[in-house]
Amino acid sequence: MNIPTGEDHVVRPIRPDEWAAMKQLRLDALRDPAAPMAFLETYEDAVDRPDSFYRERAERSAEEPSGARQFIAEAPDGTWAGSVTVLIEEPGTQDWAGHPVERRQGHVVGVYVRPEQRGTGLVKALFDAGVTWAWERGAERVRLLVHEANARAQGAYRKAGFVPSGVSVCFVKDESEKELEFVLERRP
Repeated sequence: MNIPTGEDHVVRPIRPDEWAAMKQLRLDALRDPAAPMAFLETYEDAVDRPDSFYRERAERSAEEPSGARQFIAEAPDGTWAGSVTVLIEEPGTQDWAGHPVERRQGHVVGVYVRPEQRGTGLVKALFDAGVTWAWERGAERVRLLVHEANARAQGAYRKAGFVPSGVSVCFVKDESEKELEFVLERRP
């Protein structure tokens, strides 16, 4: 699945041999000023992970069938401008926070677009690819969690069609703060 965007980027799944570029983009994302409220992982934790961690993650993302897929927005010169990962959550299981999963759904994580590419439509193109992949795997809805103070991200998610569900969870890094669930329901 290669989806061209209006900015001459191509949105596509990562390939197993692209683990080094995946690692670099993740490290860049974790250096972003919004990273402390946007990602649960820290830069220090990510940089300390062995290369084998990133190799295995890239290989798992490219497998079929797969319970997770990472999509990137690739510029004509081969640089990566952004990424989104979608995890499939199965009914009868628990999500990462220990809450029951009631129906098959996609869970968007790791959303990042480089600052110079924000506002260009790349985040919507990344979401479109990830949501399409989730629908193809029988997801009934796609969800994500966003920090209550991350207004910029909330605006981008709304533009991509996601709406608040009314569900909130405690922010793992500070239980006095909340993350809000945004959802996109599958239309018949």
